[in-house]
Amino acid sequence: MSVATAARRIFRALGTLCFPPYCAACKSATGPGIHLCAGCAETVRHIVPPFCERCSQPFDGAITQAFTCPNCADRDVHFECAVAAFRSHGVVRDFIHDFKYNGQRHLLRPLADWLAHTLDDPRISSRPFDAFVPVPLHHIRFREREFNQAAELATLVSQRCGVPVLHALKRTRHTSTQTKLDRAERMENLRGAFLVRHIAGVKERHLVLVDDVFTTGSTVEECSRVLMRAGAASVRVITVARG
Repeated sequence: MSVATAARRIFRALGTLCFPPYCAACKSATGPGIHLCAGCAETVRHIVPPFCERCSQPFDGAITQAFTCPNCADRDVHFECAVAAFRSHGVVRDFIHDFKYNGQRHLLRPLADWLAHTLDDPRISSRPFDAFVPVPLHHIRFREREFNQAAELATLVSQRCGVPVLHALKRTRHTSTQTKLDRAERMENLRGAFLVRHIAGVKERHLVLVDDVFTTGSTVEECSRVLMRAGAASVRVITVARG
């Protein structure tokens, strides 16, 4: 590690410890360690029923029974469910973006708080699992960002619930950005981009894949596919937000 990189990390860590008592969204005064004021907290959009049991996509209407949305019904996926507690809008989306791209590492803790809500969802809590598996970054992207947001989120949630983090996946191919791609193009872009590091480590284990945002599900589907092909007993997905 270069001296410059080490210095940046030290200053970021100090910034986290000395984070000033104001709202990270509107900059109004808050108490120490409170990242979101009451007004901004009220704008955070929780995902509430009715929503798709497979991907958590919310729907309007008076649906009272469990259902699967048309997008999930039209394709075979390798994960049992993808659970998010919040929509990727407004403050939630801004926090994720600022954490990933703008060096605001102090936002890790509120994002982990939001991610932890998924553990109370019956789709996760009703059956035990063996490990959290963070979605990996390619080494080029990791070098640019200096951290993997999924791994850092998984580590904090792991510390809370006592389930270990298993770095079971490796990203072997640097793919182009997926922002402007549709679902089919994203799947093609990601085909063969991941491999399992140690097959023995995932074989017959129940795993929970961790990422920051579920948009089309292409990334977590490709990760789930290679994990299941390596012998995993099951894969479920948790993310901070649902796009």
